Amino acid sequence: MPTEDLWCRDSGPVFVVDGQGKLAISQIQFNGWGQKQLHALDAKVASRVADRLGLTLRPTGLQGEAGGVEQDGHGLLMAHESSWVNENRNPGMAHAEIESRLLAAYGADRIIWSEGVLGQDITDYHIDSLARFTGPGRVLINLPDEPDMGDPFHLAALDTHDRLADEGLQIDVIPEPFERRVHDPEFVASYANYYVCNGAVLIAEFGDSETDKIARNALGRHYPGREVVSLNVDTLGELGGGIHCATQQMPAV
Repeated sequence: MPTEDLWCRDSGPVFVVDGQGKLAISQIQFNGWGQKQLHALDAKVASRVADRLGLTLRPTGLQGEAGGVEQDGHGLLMAHESSWVNENRNPGMAHAEIESRLLAAYGADRIIWSEGVLGQDITDYHIDSLARFTGPGRVLINLPDEPDMGDPFHLAALDTHDRLADEGLQIDVIPEPFERRVHDPEFVASYANYYVCNGAVLIAEFGDSETDKIARNALGRHYPGREVVSLNVDTLGELGGGIHCATQQMPAV
């Protein structure tokens, strides 16, 4: 299937299952992260997958990306407002309407919002590079040990942590890597951007033996019974993403 880019978490389909166990696609329309990048082909990926698999396409009326929202599979979502309540994604749409449409898209009951960071990276700070649900009421979050209070991403990350804590969620904090093979400040070094597949969890390793081990052990605790596989994905980090960004799961039904 022809594409301009490889980030199928964002351009690809969001699979949903109805009450009869039938698969469909919940269509969040990709628009190049708010018209920041060419996307004539990427904008058609979800609908083309639906056609290829013979699945119903269920429009949500939203423009955005699945990397910008996290779900626990039990009715709870979390997201940064900067990736959704944004004139480059959903112009003229009120916050309450965006929330309602996101809840309907994921079959969820509630969403925890935090502010995020607007206009400082192509995604407007996707939640999946910071925090992930690992089960109902349980979150794994990647925070710097020594936050730079002049860094908007560090400030937003601390705000997200505090909002999740205020909601009474169980939060497991793991550090960012101190030493990396790639030192470019634009490099994405997120342990939280892992991918859960059949029988395993795929996680990035960045060359810091201490923090790489902490992250592996954390995922082992959160996903018992699955093999934790560490991969060198520096190329993805240099392109601005990670393993989760480059993947999209399809549930077995």
